[in-house]
This record gives sequence, structure tokens and C-alpha cells, in this order.
Amino acid sequence: MEPKEGKLLNRLMNLGIETWVDGIRRSHDLPIQLRLWSGKTFNLGTFKNPVVRVHVRDPSALPLLFTSSVDSLSEAYVTERIDVDGKLEEVIDAMYRVSALSSSKNSSTRAGSSSRTNHGRQWDKASTRYHHDVSNDFYKLWLDERMVFSSGYFERGDEALDEAQLKKINHVLREMGVRPGHRLLDIGCGWGALVMRAAATYGARCVGVTLSENQYQLATERVRAAGLSDRVEIRLEDYRDVRGTFERVTNVGMFENMGRDNLPSYFSKVRSLLADDGMLIDHRITNADSDKGDAQAVSRALQQSGLEAIDARDLGGHCTTTLRHWAARYEQHAERIRQTVGETKYRIWRVYLAGWVHAFATGNASAHQIVYQKADGIASMHG
Repeated sequence: MEPKEGKLLNRLMNLGIETWVDGIRRSHDLPIQLRLWSGKTFNLGTFKNPVVRVHVRDPSALPLLFTSSVDSLSEAYVTERIDVDGKLEEVIDAMYRVSALSSSKNSSTRAGSSSRTNHGRQWDKASTRYHHDVSNDFYKLWLDERMVFSSGYFERGDEALDEAQLKKINHVLREMGVRPGHRLLDIGCGWGALVMRAAATYGARCVGVTLSENQYQLATERVRAAGLSDRVEIRLEDYRDVRGTFERVTNVGMFENMGRDNLPSYFSKVRSLLADDGMLIDHRITNADSDKGDAQAVSRALQQSGLEAIDARDLGGHCTTTLRHWAARYEQHAERIRQTVGETKYRIWRVYLAGWVHAFATGNASAHQIVYQKADGIASMHG
């Protein structure tokens, strides 16, 4: 028989939950159903069928739920104190709408935000291992067949992900006028898709560098299997340690990890690697909070390094579509992903992907392609 103290505590908790739910229902009318550990359910709005179902597994989740910031809701989900069922994009939209009720609107963990200040080598290695050394099998489950972990290029809008990623690679290489004999350096080469295409189809001699041991091993195997070892070299190396001269340098998806304070040294390093007629192409992501500061930092860094931007294109729509493909594939293979990396990492990455989808869909994140040459250079955009 339940002690009187326990009954009283349950009544107080239910009263607090009912008050919280009533406030949400009156002011926002959200299509969310809340189910407690006891089985009792509450509707946060008026609807026939809920879009999102939230199961509170433990009373310890209530403070995080009542705080209602994106941080606290994510923490409750990742630590398995709540379960959330629904389409990924609708789940994160529901989390943001609930968090809007809270006074803590200046949450420190916006989707996709990261420190834009100084990233040292150890920070870079740790960040790379966290994102890319989960396991190759994990990424194979939801990336395209080439395992490209950056935005695809959706020329028509209805391309399959595999086609869009190949189009992006071809777009980058054509945009830079890559031709036979060019030496190309790919910073953050991932699993080698771009350098392999550049060598096999465009005749370039390529070096790809990564800080991920898993990427290095699989990319090296792929290069060997494709018979490209004489034209492509994959290195487990920091770009700051690269030596040599290259007609083309690509950085597709790594720019935002550089750190704002490191931009002058980054651009200076790339300039030292470029031939006189060399070109650099960056794909970069920024969020609304840091966009202006990043633009100013890039401008200052370019002036200091002796590089100049010669072309810029908006990739936001392509990123949004890519992320939606990733999210759908992630949900499709949810059980296999859980088996591969465990429940906690599955949930962390689910929040990560959902947050990026929401950020792009709401205009809180943007992506651009920028092409640079030496300020006194003679680069040609089309060779």
C-alpha cells in the first residue's frame, strides 16, 4: 500500500503538471501528447491524433520538462528520462515550440552552434574523433553510397541523395576548373569521395588529409580498390602540417570547425600551399547568432593572408534538402543504428540531425560556397 507521503507527492506532481499543461493548451495549443510513467496522459492541445508523443519515463525528468529550454529537453531525451516519438523534423519543431514557453530563451546550445573562437590542434582532433570516429558502419547506414558528409547539390530538387552528392562533387571540381596534371589538396577529405573523383574523372593528382583514423583507413582501402593509389594519397595529417604546392585546394564541410581566431593562420597556410594561379574553395555553414561576426572575421583574415574572394553562392536550400534526406534515412535505420552505436549515441545524433534540419528550415543557419585566389593571382574559374 502506498504511504501517505507518496500519495501526497503524486498529487502535488500531478497538480503541477496539470497547471503546466493547461497553460500550454490555452496559449499555444500544441499537437503533443504527454504520457507519464504512471500511464496517465495529457494533451498539450486540441487534436484528433498527436503529431508527437512524449513519454516521461521518470519523475526526475520533470524539472527539465518544466524548464522547457531546448538544452533541458535534449538532456532529458539523451539521458533516457523521456522518449519522443514522431517524425524527426516534427519532433524538433515541437521541442522548439515548447522551449518558446520558457523564459530561458538564450539557450547556450542552439542547433549547430559551436565556439567560433580559438580551436587548437587537440580540440580539432577531439572534435573530429567525436563526430567521425563513431564507426564507419554507423555512417554507411544513413549517408549516401560514397559517404559524403556535406551538402549535396539538388539541381532539379528531386534527385536521390546518391545523385545529389555526385553532382555536388562534380560541381565543385568543374567550378574550380580542375584539369589533368593539377595537384589538388582536400582538407577534411572524409572517406575520399572528392579526391577519388578528381583523380579518376578529371585527371588530378590528389592528397586528402583527415584527422579521423576510421576515415583514413576506409578511404585508403577505397583508393586502393579503385586502382588510384598512384594518383591519390590519403594522409592522417593536420592540414597545418602539409607541405608542397597545389593548384587547387578544397575544404568542403570543414570550414566551420576552424575557429574564428584561427582564420588568419588558416588562410595564410592555404595561401602558402597555393600555386600562383591556384584556387581555394570553401563550403561553410554559419548560424544567425554568429553570421555577422564570422563575415567580419573572414574579411580581416583574408586581408591579412593575401587571399581574395572571387565568387560566392548560396547553398542553403541544398543543405536543407540534404539534411532532410539524412534525417529520413536515420529514422529508417533506427534499430540498426541503435545496435551499431548504442542508445545514447543514437539519441545524441538524432538530436544533432533534427537540430540542423530545424536551423536551416527556420533560417537560423545558412550555407555558402566561396572561391578564393591569391590577391595578386591569375586564377581562372574554368581553367
